[in-house]
Amino acid sequence: MNMNATLLGQAIAFFLFVVFCMKYVWPPIMEAIEERQKKIADGLAAADRATKDLNLAQANASDQLKEAKRTATEVIEQANKRKAQIVDEAKVEALAERDKILAQGLAEIEAERNRARDELRKQVATLAVIGAEKIIERTIDKDAHADLLNKVTAEL
Repeated sequence: MNMNATLLGQAIAFFLFVVFCMKYVWPPIMEAIEERQKKIADGLAAADRATKDLNLAQANASDQLKEAKRTATEVIEQANKRKAQIVDEAKVEALAERDKILAQGLAEIEAERNRARDELRKQVATLAVIGAEKIIERTIDKDAHADLLNKVTAEL
Protein backbone atom coordinates (compact mmCIF):
# COMPACT_ATOMS: atom_id res chain seq x y z
CA MET A 1 0.00 0.00 0.00
CA ASN A 2 2.83 2.18 0.62
CA MET A 3 3.64 2.11 -2.92
CA ASN A 4 0.08 2.83 -3.87
CA ALA A 5 -0.03 5.65 -1.40
CA THR A 6 3.23 6.99 -2.79
CA LEU A 7 1.95 6.59 -6.27
CA LEU A 8 -1.30 8.25 -5.30
CA GLY A 9 0.64 11.04 -3.53
CA GLN A 10 2.81 11.49 -6.58
CA ALA A 11 -0.25 11.58 -8.83
CA ILE A 12 -1.93 14.15 -6.56
CA ALA A 13 1.30 16.18 -6.40
CA PHE A 14 1.65 15.97 -10.14
CA PHE A 15 -2.00 16.99 -10.54
CA LEU A 16 -1.55 19.89 -8.13
CA PHE A 17 1.64 20.87 -9.93
CA VAL A 18 -0.21 20.85 -13.26
CA VAL A 19 -3.09 22.85 -11.75
CA PHE A 20 -0.62 25.30 -10.15
CA CYS A 21 1.25 25.64 -13.46
CA MET A 22 -1.99 26.07 -15.39
CA LYS A 23 -3.22 28.71 -12.97
CA TYR A 24 -0.02 30.67 -12.20
CA VAL A 25 2.77 29.73 -14.62
CA TRP A 26 1.07 29.18 -17.98
CA PRO A 27 -1.01 32.41 -18.13
CA PRO A 28 2.01 34.75 -17.95
CA ILE A 29 3.90 32.55 -20.40
CA MET A 30 0.90 32.39 -22.73
CA GLU A 31 0.41 36.15 -22.33
CA ALA A 32 4.07 36.75 -23.19
CA ILE A 33 3.78 34.41 -26.19
CA GLU A 34 0.58 36.11 -27.38
CA GLU A 35 2.14 39.56 -26.86
CA ARG A 36 5.19 38.45 -28.82
CA GLN A 37 2.95 37.05 -31.59
CA LYS A 38 1.04 40.38 -31.66
CA LYS A 39 4.30 42.33 -31.90
CA ILE A 40 5.50 40.10 -34.70
CA ALA A 41 2.17 40.46 -36.52
CA ASP A 42 2.28 44.25 -36.03
CA GLY A 43 5.87 44.31 -37.28
CA LEU A 44 4.89 42.29 -40.35
CA ALA A 45 1.91 44.56 -41.00
CA ALA A 46 4.15 47.62 -40.61
CA ALA A 47 6.66 46.07 -43.00
CA ASP A 48 3.85 45.43 -45.52
CA ARG A 49 2.65 49.03 -45.14
CA ALA A 50 6.21 50.29 -45.52
CA THR A 51 6.66 48.17 -48.65
CA LYS A 52 3.40 49.53 -50.08
CA ASP A 53 4.40 53.09 -49.16
CA LEU A 54 7.81 52.56 -50.74
CA ASN A 55 6.23 51.23 -53.94
CA LEU A 56 3.82 54.17 -53.98
CA ALA A 57 6.68 56.63 -53.38
CA GLN A 58 8.70 55.03 -56.17
CA ALA A 59 5.73 55.26 -58.52
CA ASN A 60 5.20 58.91 -57.55
CA ALA A 61 8.88 59.66 -58.01
CA SER A 62 8.80 57.97 -61.40
CA ASP A 63 5.73 60.01 -62.41
CA GLN A 64 7.33 63.22 -61.17
CA LEU A 65 10.52 62.42 -63.06
CA LYS A 66 8.54 61.80 -66.25
CA GLU A 67 6.66 65.08 -65.74
CA ALA A 68 9.92 66.94 -65.10
CA LYS A 69 11.44 65.47 -68.27
CA ARG A 70 8.35 66.44 -70.26
CA THR A 71 8.41 69.95 -68.84
CA ALA A 72 12.12 70.27 -69.56
CA THR A 73 11.53 69.12 -73.13
CA GLU A 74 8.78 71.71 -73.55
CA VAL A 75 11.01 74.46 -72.16
CA ILE A 76 13.84 73.46 -74.50
CA GLU A 77 11.46 73.40 -77.48
CA GLN A 78 10.13 76.85 -76.57
CA ALA A 79 13.67 78.16 -76.16
CA ASN A 80 14.64 76.76 -79.56
CA LYS A 81 11.56 78.33 -81.16
CA ARG A 82 12.36 81.68 -79.52
CA LYS A 83 15.99 81.38 -80.65
CA ALA A 84 14.87 80.76 -84.24
CA GLN A 85 12.45 83.69 -83.99
CA ILE A 86 15.21 85.98 -82.69
CA VAL A 87 17.56 84.86 -85.47
CA ASP A 88 14.85 85.49 -88.08
CA GLU A 89 14.11 88.92 -86.59
CA ALA A 90 17.83 89.74 -86.61
CA LYS A 91 18.07 88.67 -90.26
CA VAL A 92 15.12 90.87 -91.21
CA GLU A 93 16.60 93.82 -89.28
CA ALA A 94 20.01 93.24 -90.86
CA LEU A 95 18.49 93.12 -94.35
CA ALA A 96 16.54 96.31 -93.66
CA GLU A 97 19.69 98.01 -92.37
CA ARG A 98 21.62 96.81 -95.40
CA ASP A 99 18.96 98.17 -97.73
CA LYS A 100 18.98 101.47 -95.84
CA ILE A 101 22.77 101.74 -96.06
CA LEU A 102 22.69 100.84 -99.76
CA ALA A 103 20.00 103.44 -100.41
CA GLN A 104 22.03 106.06 -98.54
CA GLY A 105 25.14 105.08 -100.49
CA LEU A 106 23.29 105.28 -103.79
CA ALA A 107 21.86 108.66 -102.81
CA GLU A 108 25.35 109.92 -101.92
CA ILE A 109 26.74 108.57 -105.19
CA GLU A 110 23.93 110.27 -107.12
CA ALA A 111 24.51 113.54 -105.27
CA GLU A 112 28.26 113.30 -105.93
CA ARG A 113 27.60 112.51 -109.59
CA ASN A 114 25.33 115.59 -109.84
CA ARG A 115 27.99 117.75 -108.15
CA ALA A 116 30.61 116.39 -110.54
CA ARG A 117 28.35 117.14 -113.53
CA ASP A 118 27.74 120.66 -112.26
CA GLU A 119 31.45 121.16 -111.74
CA LEU A 120 32.19 119.75 -115.17
CA ARG A 121 29.58 122.03 -116.73
CA LYS A 122 31.16 125.03 -115.00
CA GLN A 123 34.59 124.01 -116.22
CA VAL A 124 33.31 123.47 -119.75
CA ALA A 125 31.61 126.87 -119.63
CA THR A 126 34.81 128.46 -118.38
CA LEU A 127 36.76 126.72 -121.15
CA ALA A 128 34.17 127.86 -123.69
CA VAL A 129 34.51 131.43 -122.45
CA ILE A 130 38.29 131.19 -122.58
CA GLY A 131 38.03 129.70 -126.06
CA ALA A 132 35.66 132.44 -127.12
CA GLU A 133 37.99 135.06 -125.65
CA LYS A 134 40.83 133.67 -127.66
CA ILE A 135 38.73 133.63 -130.78
CA ILE A 136 37.44 137.12 -130.32
CA GLU A 137 40.68 138.21 -128.76
CA ARG A 138 39.05 140.31 -126.26
CA THR A 139 38.16 139.74 -122.66
CA ILE A 140 34.58 139.07 -121.79
CA ASP A 141 33.48 140.66 -118.56
CA LYS A 142 32.19 137.79 -116.40
CA ASP A 143 30.02 140.05 -114.23
CA ALA A 144 28.43 141.68 -117.22
CA HIS A 145 27.77 138.41 -118.95
CA ALA A 146 26.81 136.26 -115.91
CA ASP A 147 23.40 135.67 -117.41
CA LEU A 148 25.02 134.41 -120.61
CA LEU A 149 27.33 132.09 -118.60
CA ASN A 150 24.43 130.65 -116.60
CA LYS A 151 22.51 130.00 -119.80
CA VAL A 152 25.51 128.23 -121.36
CA THR A 153 26.02 126.20 -118.18
CA ALA A 154 22.36 125.14 -118.11
CA GLU A 155 22.50 124.06 -121.75
CA LEU A 156 25.52 121.90 -121.22
